[in-house]
Amino acid sequence: MTKNRFNDTNVAPKIAGAIGEKIAEKNHLLHGPIVKTLTFLSLPIIFAMILQMIYSLTDTFWVGRLGAEAVASVSLSWPFLFLITSFGSGLAVAGTILVSQHKGKEDKEQVDFISSQTISIMFFISIVLGILGYSLSGFMINLMGTSVEIIPDAIRYLQVSFIGLVFSYVYFSFQSLMRGIGQVKIPLYIVIGTVILNFIIDPIFILGWGIVPEFGVSGAAWTTVISQALSCVVGITILIRGNKGIKMHSKDIVPRLNIFKKMFKLGLPSAIGQSLRSINMLILIFLVAGFGTISVAAYGLGTRVLSLVIVPAVGFSMAVSTMIGQNIGAGKLDRVEKISNKGMIISFVALTVLGGIFFIFAKNILGIFVPGQTELIAESAYFVRAMALTFGFVGAQMAIMGTLNGSGNTKASMNISVISLILLFGFAIVLSKFTSMGINGIWWAYPISNIITATISWFFIYDGKWEEKKII
Repeated sequence: MTKNRFNDTNVAPKIAGAIGEKIAEKNHLLHGPIVKTLTFLSLPIIFAMILQMIYSLTDTFWVGRLGAEAVASVSLSWPFLFLITSFGSGLAVAGTILVSQHKGKEDKEQVDFISSQTISIMFFISIVLGILGYSLSGFMINLMGTSVEIIPDAIRYLQVSFIGLVFSYVYFSFQSLMRGIGQVKIPLYIVIGTVILNFIIDPIFILGWGIVPEFGVSGAAWTTVISQALSCVVGITILIRGNKGIKMHSKDIVPRLNIFKKMFKLGLPSAIGQSLRSINMLILIFLVAGFGTISVAAYGLGTRVLSLVIVPAVGFSMAVSTMIGQNIGAGKLDRVEKISNKGMIISFVALTVLGGIFFIFAKNILGIFVPGQTELIAESAYFVRAMALTFGFVGAQMAIMGTLNGSGNTKASMNISVISLILLFGFAIVLSKFTSMGINGIWWAYPISNIITATISWFFIYDGKWEEKKII
């Protein structure tokens, strides 16, 4: 069996997924060696997140062939999309927390019930937000006050993306529920398939081919919607069949008020916390827009590429959250503290190494996406390098937030995000408006706020009171 795996062409993802599933089946989350279990549980999550980021990077690659203005139009839309998707991802965290703690308690009936409720509630929320977002797309883009020539494409890209919001939200829920029970193999395989599909049809819809007309910038949004719709359908089918640890029951689909309240009590702070990161982007792009189209494009390109480096921190944070949740549900509080400490150290070291790689090869990496755009590459590279060497602090901060989320202390996690927003925005305004640094002041606000926020975050878990939280 092992030999066949190594003969497969998709070796790394399959090994990661198999390891993650094996851990869950043997319940190593409760009994296995912490570092090994935490590392291998996080690998499939990280692989899946990297592949999901390729959606955006593939769009940037092909949109970049249309010129700097096309890249700027997508960059202008991105903060709004990141805000709404971050909000949905944050709400889905409530499902992860409740499912993981019930899993640790070995309460299968509640695992299935909470899962059905999560999918149903997220579906209705996404419909409402999708309609609002589509209707207000023009208003939101015009609010930015940027160059007139990039506004129409930005509006079209945003509207198409809001059409597919329901698929994103339902699939967020599916992923979160699978993580809660420690099942990380299936979401990885789904993402592999949809990313391949997205890569194939992206240039067709953007540039046109055969009977398919050239959609331009909006074509990138349509390909992502199609891929996400497929992910959603596959995920729901798996939950209905019920052979992967969770089974949806029709009797549990109608939202229950008590579960709705509990999910919002847990999920809303997390949603706000995750949304604050995108609000950071939204506020800062107002500042960046005042420095011209190249700066807007550099900001969008830099934040997208840098988000690829953040993925391991977020993935590791999710793994920490799952292990913390299951061990709290099982009453293993001594093990919970060890998971938190080791998770923080591992994440700091790993992200520091990745940050160093991006610092060295920034221009080479950015040049792949916008070949020949010398000025844009230089500006983006400066931004990347200014922030890269402090990614270890971001990793430590995310691990701490995973600890807080897994224990149900989502308000404390949200407070860390609020602190991060205040620091980043404050330093960005001061350095860009009240010094001679200009746009470079915004770039340097990132590393300064990263170091300070990580330091403050540590005090949130220092006294150990977070372990006392009871949610089930």
